[in-house]
Amino acid sequence: MRTIIISLILSLPFLLSSQEKPNTFSLDEAIAYALEHNYSAINAERDIVDAQKQKWETIADGLPQISGTVSYQNQLIQPINQFPSILVPPEFLPPGVVQDPDVFVPIIFAPPQTATATATLTQQIFDGSYIVGVQATKAFLSFSQNNKEKTALDVRKSVVEAYGNVLLAQESVLISERNMATLEKNLYETKRIYENGLGDEESVDQLQITLSSVENQLKNAKRLEKITLQMLNLMMGLPIENPTELSESLEDLTQKQITPTILDTEFNIENNVDYKLALNLNEQRFYELKLAKSRALPTLNAFVNYGANSFSDSFNFLDRGQQWFENSILGFDLDIPIFSSLKRSASTQRAKIALEKAKTELMEAEEQIRLQLESAKSDYILSIEEYDTSKENLKLAERIENKNQIKYTEGLATSFELRQAQTQLYSTQQEFLQSMVDVINRKTELETIINK
Repeated sequence: MRTIIISLILSLPFLLSSQEKPNTFSLDEAIAYALEHNYSAINAERDIVDAQKQKWETIADGLPQISGTVSYQNQLIQPINQFPSILVPPEFLPPGVVQDPDVFVPIIFAPPQTATATATLTQQIFDGSYIVGVQATKAFLSFSQNNKEKTALDVRKSVVEAYGNVLLAQESVLISERNMATLEKNLYETKRIYENGLGDEESVDQLQITLSSVENQLKNAKRLEKITLQMLNLMMGLPIENPTELSESLEDLTQKQITPTILDTEFNIENNVDYKLALNLNEQRFYELKLAKSRALPTLNAFVNYGANSFSDSFNFLDRGQQWFENSILGFDLDIPIFSSLKRSASTQRAKIALEKAKTELMEAEEQIRLQLESAKSDYILSIEEYDTSKENLKLAERIENKNQIKYTEGLATSFELRQAQTQLYSTQQEFLQSMVDVINRKTELETIINK
């Protein structure tokens, strides 16, 4: 026991360190993990299982059904009937009563306690609505599968956006920290110059304003880093406080997403999940029309039952010698719709209208998807162009800021001019980071439409 306790104590730090070790994900690993553990993805998988069970539930309605009933009655006060005494055998007449057509005697026909056990087998022979229902289950299962596919695409898109936002926040923190270090150095040197009487107070104030602004940006970037990481954990199906780390950098990931060849990918609209769902709606409306028409057809069902009754003055129905009287019935039920005051006709016409509307919506969905494709291609091309432009602008802004740093140090530029150059640099830095995120997101949007 002492050895076990010592081993547990010695292994405790290693167990704790293993629990606190963060999970590291590349983008592809994060997507793969989310497709398995995301809450919506899990429920979409359950929806398919539910659709399969519903399909069998519908099929089972047309298969043999067996039910059983057991009932027990105890007549606390038994009903009494009056019978002419002339019809009652003398031995059953009460004392002093003779057979007389004008004299009636009270008669109790059965013992007070009764038990009944019955089993019934029913079989559906023909029902048009059942046939349509079975056919419609296939369409519903197809809808559930397509909905799962759409959920997977949405999860993938959400993970990509969340992953990019985390990288954006992390890069913003690093850039803001570098900018703060430079500003603190400038402010320190400017204060020394001012204290020695070689500078003015305005220069110190200008740098202090810029430093305060960057400091606030850094604080906000750190808060956003935490929030975006929690959002990524949520999308992946992890606890939001899980110590997750990303293995890819924003710029490397952006370079991987710049693949202009995707613009030449042949587009098959039948692969688009929104188009599939629109087709599912058409199938649903088609079967609803068939169901409305089937209600004008007759239905035929058969049944057979077997049961037994027992009577007694006391509860002894479970005794071995208790007598039971058997009974059995075979029957058919034919239900023929004759006249419904045009209710069925109105229902059928409404179903036809719903089907025509679904066909129109399918045409509209097809045109919208093609328009979305063209828009997504344009947005993707624009994001790449803006990325290239912002990259060049960043180099120019860095060069301008560096020149103003030198000029300011040599007394050839004012603190206001330096602040303008620095503000321009900081703005260009954020534009560059955002352009990389836009490339990643626009590529994902295009892939979602193509269903690649």
